[in-house]
Amino acid sequence: MTPTTTLAAVFRGPDQSLELQQISLPEVTGATLLVEVVACTLCGSDLHTMHGRRSVPTPSILGHEILGRVVAFGPESLRVDAAGLSLRLGDRVTWGIVAHCGDCFYCLRGLPQKCERQVKYGHESLRPGQELTGGLAGHCLLAPGTTILRVPADLPDAVVCPANCATATVAAAIDVVDQIEGRSVLVMGSGMLGVTAMVWSSTLGASAVIACDVTQERLDLAERFGATHRATPKDLPRVIHEATGGYGVDVAFELTGASESVEAIVPLLRVGGTAVLVGSVFPVPPVPMAPEQVVRRCLTIRGIHNYGPKHLRAALEFLAGQPPFPFAELVSEWQPLAEINQVLKKPSLPGQLRLGIRP
Repeated sequence: MTPTTTLAAVFRGPDQSLELQQISLPEVTGATLLVEVVACTLCGSDLHTMHGRRSVPTPSILGHEILGRVVAFGPESLRVDAAGLSLRLGDRVTWGIVAHCGDCFYCLRGLPQKCERQVKYGHESLRPGQELTGGLAGHCLLAPGTTILRVPADLPDAVVCPANCATATVAAAIDVVDQIEGRSVLVMGSGMLGVTAMVWSSTLGASAVIACDVTQERLDLAERFGATHRATPKDLPRVIHEATGGYGVDVAFELTGASESVEAIVPLLRVGGTAVLVGSVFPVPPVPMAPEQVVRRCLTIRGIHNYGPKHLRAALEFLAGQPPFPFAELVSEWQPLAEINQVLKKPSLPGQLRLGIRP
């Protein structure tokens, strides 16, 4: 018998328990597509939202690192994915965090993630017919303009679940850097974004991959994911001096969002170096900047927020080609959605960078 409702965990405000409720399954019309949620991993930004460090409309269903299985096509839905592969009922799929229109001011300027008519998964308020837009539910309704990709059968759920957030965002960060091969790379933060940036930089042939974190457990983890050097913030200037012969790093990826981390990386860049800021997705104190240093040292500072369709494709291809790195171990044991409030109260382990939820 086909179900008519699905379980969802509704977020109603910071530091409140998520409200478990049954939500009616929507009619699948037009170019929409309904997926059954196979798994969802909780990103750091989800936790920031739950604890009031970051705002989203309420009530809403959080969770945007989602893996799904196709259960219904709208009458106008394309039966192929963004890579041109056929889509069938039962296929596992991942999809872009933002559904975009393709013809607004920002879409026409290469920023579909800032689409003026966007639907952003895991960030929308509940409204009639469009309640199911987050991963902490049994189903998700995909809007027209969503970049959908069929997932290779041999990619484990734990590896591919973060693809449409952490992995694709790193793909966008890598994309704005002229060259990684033969260059020194600093990665600030050894969370999911950080270890992904380390593996990717290593794979592209970086001459040095320097991991910086405040915990030794995370630095131990970094060494398993491509880091050639490790440092705490206190030791970082010395380690970079030794690793680069005193020139400074070619590229720095800032993935923590902490003001002190952003401030620290500029003096550590070489002349002509590039800093890519990714982690600052919640309010933090302003950072002082010396414009003369940026000018005289020919520095480039780029901000990256989310990503475009090509970056999701790159993310999936990257994950499919990385069997030596234990990405699956970064997700803690999978927990049922019905027990999410109890699960969220448990302390996380340093080596487990994602909490996994299954409906």
